[in-house]
Amino acid sequence: MSDKEVLLTQDGLKRLEDELENLKSVKRREVAERIKVAIGYGDISENSEYEDAKNEQAFIEGRIITLEKMLRNARIINHEEIDLETVSIGSTVVVEDLEYGDTMEYTIVGTAESDPLNNKISNESPVGKAIIGKKKGTVVEVSVPAGIIQYKIVDIKM
Repeated sequence: MSDKEVLLTQDGLKRLEDELENLKSVKRREVAERIKVAIGYGDISENSEYEDAKNEQAFIEGRIITLEKMLRNARIINHEEIDLETVSIGSTVVVEDLEYGDTMEYTIVGTAESDPLNNKISNESPVGKAIIGKKKGTVVEVSVPAGIIQYKIVDIKM
């Protein structure tokens, strides 16, 4: 991960800080204990418990480094920065699919906190890129693998 600015909402910042704290204070201890127990089984060259614990340890340490870098490069989007006239990071946007008439509500977030299953889409996703900076009533075209989808921005809120 480069030293690219990481855009976060206040909730996203808290979630990353909580994850980092959990990894450092809980997960590190748990995996160290698993390694200790696995070493007690004897020959570590053919010890799958030891191998699994070492792999988990490497994953945890890598995630800690990633989170620390993200937090160092974080720029927090405050509610005061959200303009309800145009779509921006932190905005909640209601869009209408012009072909089917379905409406969807998305919150635009930075890539670090995107969660499509909970309608939090990245500003760098195809839909996010298409609607960021646009005003209510604007029709945008989004290129997706199945073709082009047209969305109308119905509402912008916090």
